[in-house]
Order: sequence, then structure tokens, then C-alpha cells
Amino acid sequence: MNLIDIGQAVRVRRTELGLSQAQLARLSGLSRQTLVGLENGTLGDLGVNRAGQVMAVLGLDTPRPDTLARRKKRGLWMAAKTASVSYARELRPEALEQALTSGDVPPPFVPHLAHLFDEAPVPIVVMAVEEAASRAHLPPRQIWRNVAKLAESLSVHRRALWV
Repeated sequence: MNLIDIGQAVRVRRTELGLSQAQLARLSGLSRQTLVGLENGTLGDLGVNRAGQVMAVLGLDTPRPDTLARRKKRGLWMAAKTASVSYARELRPEALEQALTSGDVPPPFVPHLAHLFDEAPVPIVVMAVEEAASRAHLPPRQIWRNVAKLAESLSVHRRALWV
């Protein structure tokens, strides 16, 4: 759930309860301007505590943080696609999994892995590591050691990030 989703849920629930924006702002300890920005999706940031206050007043439950949605994503596939974006030869998810679990890169995919560790968003790499560890029945820590080894051997610019 992001701030725009929260704002939409707040607007719907506020209307269901027959509250004006001014009333809800007063009840939740927010300024009316903040509430308007939240409901319109124009608020840049609210903070967990303040979002929780307005949601509690409205009786909106916040889902317990978990990784269920993340586990449904295909981390190795996403990382392999990201690594292959600039190359004619495509890195397959299975080859990426093998590289992450073994710490060795097949020579044709050296540039792919360098690109992945230098350019890919960190959450994509984390998802790939998590999935590779799960599929190989290895502890994630072992995969992270391989990532550090690969980043060092490939001399990637962001290698300090992966150590």
C-alpha cells in the first residue's frame, strides 16, 4: 500500500462516515491542508505515525507487513531481464541462478552480471538472491558471499554495496 492508495481509502471512508475534511483533520491531529493533499494524492510524504493516526480514526486496518506479495514476484526473471536490457544475447534466469549459487559467471554473461550489479535497482537484486537461495536450498548468506565475490571479480563500480 502506498500513500496514494491510503489517500483514496481515507477519502472513501471519510465520506462513508459523513465527516468533512476539517472534522477528520481535527480528529486525527492533521492539518486540513495535509488531509487534502493526502486525499488528492499530491502529498509527498506523511510518515508512518501520522498515516496511522488518520487510519485509526477511520477504523482502517493497516496490513501486517509481510513478504507474501514479494515472494510471488519472479526475482530471478526480473533480474535476468534487467541484466540483458543492453545486450543481444539474453541471460536466462537459470543461468543467473547458477551464477549466484556458484559464484562463477559463464564468460558470455560477464557484461550482463556487471550491468546487474552496477545498474539494477537494489530490490531486484535482493529478490534474485532470495529466490536463488530458496530454489537451491542454500542459506541466503551464502548467495550474498557469492554476490560479493562476483562484484569484486567483475570490478563493478558499486562493489562496496555488495560486500
